[in-house]
Amino acid sequence: RAVDECLNILQSRLRLDLEPLLFPAAGQEDVAAEQLQRPSLALPALLTTQYAQAKLWQSWGVTPNAMIGHSMGEYTAAHLAGVFSLADALTLVELRGRLFETLPEGAMLSVPLPEAELLPLLPADLSIGVINGPRLCVASGPVASIEALQARLTGMEIDAARVRINVAAHSPMLEPILAEFGAFLRGITMRAPTIALVSNFSGKPISAAEATSPDYWVRHLRHT
Repeated sequence: RAVDECLNILQSRLRLDLEPLLFPAAGQEDVAAEQLQRPSLALPALLTTQYAQAKLWQSWGVTPNAMIGHSMGEYTAAHLAGVFSLADALTLVELRGRLFETLPEGAMLSVPLPEAELLPLLPADLSIGVINGPRLCVASGPVASIEALQARLTGMEIDAARVRINVAAHSPMLEPILAEFGAFLRGITMRAPTIALVSNFSGKPISAAEATSPDYWVRHLRHT
């Protein structure tokens, strides 16, 4: 029911039919998987799946005291906490994906090093997009520079892995899309969260002022 709810919103609001991609006909699995590489399709499909998983847990009586969502997952957590309506959350991530598709190709590399050890290895056009743990970071930037960094790390016997995305998320390469993303956020209603959220941007509990600020969500898209 939760998946159907999202599919109906995407169909009515965006004329976007994800059902054949989420539930491909026999023999169409590879075609669907290839189409889901597009961020404008992958991100609403991902939010739909995350939302449905959460609703399933809630139907079993599991009520969260606090939530965290990784990067795009923070939109799902924010919806569940009452910040965005479901329709606005789905529209927001579809826009995020569509704007990603207007950018030059980028790349991300997961590196098992602390921030302080990775930073000196980065050229000027790469940045740390994500700090996933004390010894796990993600470098983000142009493809050629990411490939060169991976080769350098291999030479240092550090096993880094490419992230399956063709966008340099959380890096300066996103600058051209920030104005349009912020303009959409300023046109929707956001409410203070009713469930505690941990911010990906700060690593701390998100305040009501942050959760309802378009600027927060723009920084969340662009920065580490």
